[in-house]
Amino acid sequence: MFQEIIFPVTFGLALFLFGMKVMEAALHAWAGPKLMRFLHTTTRTPWTGMLSSTFITAILQSSTAITVMTIGLVNAGLLSYARTLGIILGGNIGTCITTELIALNIAKLGVPMLLVSLLVWAGTVLGDEMLPAYVKRKFPLLLPLQFGALTAAGFSLVMIAIRMMQSIGPALEARGAIDWLLAHATGSLLWGAVAGAVLTAIIHSSAAVVAMTMGLVGSGALPVEFGIAMVIGSNVGTCVTALIAAIGGTRPGQFVAWSHVILNVLGAALFLPLTPWLEAAVNWLSSDLSAQIAHTQTIFNVVSSLLALPFCYLPVWSRLDHSGSDAAPALPPAKPV
Repeated sequence: MFQEIIFPVTFGLALFLFGMKVMEAALHAWAGPKLMRFLHTTTRTPWTGMLSSTFITAILQSSTAITVMTIGLVNAGLLSYARTLGIILGGNIGTCITTELIALNIAKLGVPMLLVSLLVWAGTVLGDEMLPAYVKRKFPLLLPLQFGALTAAGFSLVMIAIRMMQSIGPALEARGAIDWLLAHATGSLLWGAVAGAVLTAIIHSSAAVVAMTMGLVGSGALPVEFGIAMVIGSNVGTCVTALIAAIGGTRPGQFVAWSHVILNVLGAALFLPLTPWLEAAVNWLSSDLSAQIAHTQTIFNVVSSLLALPFCYLPVWSRLDHSGSDAAPALPPAKPV
């Protein structure tokens, strides 16, 4: 049991989270400060805030990171609450790029990609140490290549982790665990949503839970409708990190965290009863079971965000700012990366 289930799950999940953190750290160190300044200047309206946040989250590969940074900016008085609403919506949409990339079924390329990316990273590090300063100034590509190689290495670790987690499906089914799970979920998909929310709250990564669900559904260990319920629940569980980040912060910062909660809870309440129709929609989009789970995540976040967008234009939000104004002071000059 340890070799077939416990080790693949625990080590695979740890490897997945480590790969995600490597990607996030490399991209944030390379372009994070510039992207946050870009975010600050493109949040004049909820619509532009949603678009810019979608773009930045897709690059940084972490909606949680965007939400936490946004709470920090609001607590510091550098961003008003009214201007964060579009950021929250865009963060939910941008995070779908991770699961959609996973759905491309390129997990088998994980090991070759890891080896190539590590070789490129090692080459850029050696080049940075050995090349004269004037050459590096004339050809300033070593640093982007170095961060790009680390990003690719992180993504390859994610691919390897997914293949490892997918391997537990037959073992779970053979031991009756799937039958027990389905017996408890019979007649109520709420159980699956709660399971997805709890798992996400524990490991602080909806992408990891969705990836695990994709693996189980793709191997036939879980039915698609139960996987969809887990995906819906994972979007609620991911709010825990934002609530933790808002503890002890300003009132607008707490509003940002609770707005994230309300958006995802209302979205879950809307979509969970529509699971059969959602299953039919993703089945029409793709015959691949893992891809269907990824498309569920995308549909949930895109539709929820678009439905909530008109409410972001209500003037009442501006009055919730501690300054009483929708204008936010300019960010200080970004430090060199």
